[in-house]
Amino acid sequence: MGCLLSKESDIKSSSLNKESSIKDSTHSSASHLRSKTHSEKFETKNKFDSKKEKDAQKVGDSEHIGAQTFSFKELAAATKNFRAECCIGEGGFGKVYKGFLESGQVVAIKQLDRSGLQGNREFLVEVLMLSLLHHSNLVNLVGYCADGDQRLLVYEFMPLGSLEDHLYDVHDKEPLDWNTRMKIAAGAARGLEYLHDKANPPVIYRDLKSSNILLDHGFHPKLSDFGLAKLGPVGDKTHVSTRVMGTYGYCAPEYAMTGQLTLKSDVYSFGVVLLELITGRKAIDNTRATGEHNLVAWARPLFKDRRKFPQMVDPLLQGRYPTRGLYQALAVAAMCLQEQATHRPLIGDVVTALTYLSSQTYDPGAHSVHSKRFGSPVLGKEKDRKGNDRLEESGSNKATHQGGLRSPQYQGSPKMQAKDHLRIQESAITNSHREQEGSGRRG
Repeated sequence: MGCLLSKESDIKSSSLNKESSIKDSTHSSASHLRSKTHSEKFETKNKFDSKKEKDAQKVGDSEHIGAQTFSFKELAAATKNFRAECCIGEGGFGKVYKGFLESGQVVAIKQLDRSGLQGNREFLVEVLMLSLLHHSNLVNLVGYCADGDQRLLVYEFMPLGSLEDHLYDVHDKEPLDWNTRMKIAAGAARGLEYLHDKANPPVIYRDLKSSNILLDHGFHPKLSDFGLAKLGPVGDKTHVSTRVMGTYGYCAPEYAMTGQLTLKSDVYSFGVVLLELITGRKAIDNTRATGEHNLVAWARPLFKDRRKFPQMVDPLLQGRYPTRGLYQALAVAAMCLQEQATHRPLIGDVVTALTYLSSQTYDPGAHSVHSKRFGSPVLGKEKDRKGNDRLEESGSNKATHQGGLRSPQYQGSPKMQAKDHLRIQESAITNSHREQEGSGRRG
């Protein structure tokens, strides 16, 4: 697999017109990766934690390639000849249909646009990636079809659609409540953590956005669409150079400008998604007023004043959110959206913070209790004037600028460590704003 993405020209020149050639390429690339990963020594953080992730499989072990092969005739029958009423979505590379296999399994079938070699390469990359990567927060690839010039991917069916549907197409749906939003954020972050820290070598997702986060029963999130995924840098390399791809509004600034892709590029994209969850605003929305088209550009000045945080909340929540939880979630988003990639946290630290936030179940019925404990927006203003409620930096809780956040080095409960992560993030936000203001005055 290391050879797979580093030698794209070899893949392009290989025959993609026969089902057997696809399968051979998959197994061959997996074997290359297995020998590569066995010969190189990677950092401890890139090893699998079998106790925490029972379903994690070593990337490159060809024995775990379990994707089925389907004929075009089988998939046509599953979708009633790709009837319009079976179409459940349409992306940049083709339409997605709901289908029923002969076994009775309900699946989602993506039929790639047959025009252009681009789709062929991404088809192969996705088959390889999802055949070798397995996690509860990644969509499961059931199989694929490479009949003649037909390219189709068969996934497990996600009954609740995409996160994008539930944030912006709510005419016939209940708006997502605060607890569900934090649950989705934490689950999506865990999927990204698997790609960055558990896959070996690490994988850069490169296309994280709300439409690519699919929802299973109980709003369990799964990352989907891996056609743009790339193997991350290993050894002493700091980045992967590639042409800029992805979705406008989600791309990290350094990647958009230079084509230099890192794991922190994904962290930025995650920050945009988290901000969408909190605000209910699209990453790019040209229907809004001037100055509010770009979500991140709109949010940056608001991050500097916590008294304005309530203005950022999705109106569909109707005030039903924990004040302190909002401050902490926005602190996480702001850290992920730092313009300097080295200032952004590692995804593992984001998972720790969001797992804690998602565990703090908010009860709308106890809203008055939360208001008294954490302070209403009005009380918050009073406290800010008195200087008692500011996000201050203290002692060993300082955030470093070299690698984002660092886990506290002490023996404590996971919950206490998560709280410390959040305190560090809040401190880092304040310090970042102070530095910006100071540089502005000096200028």
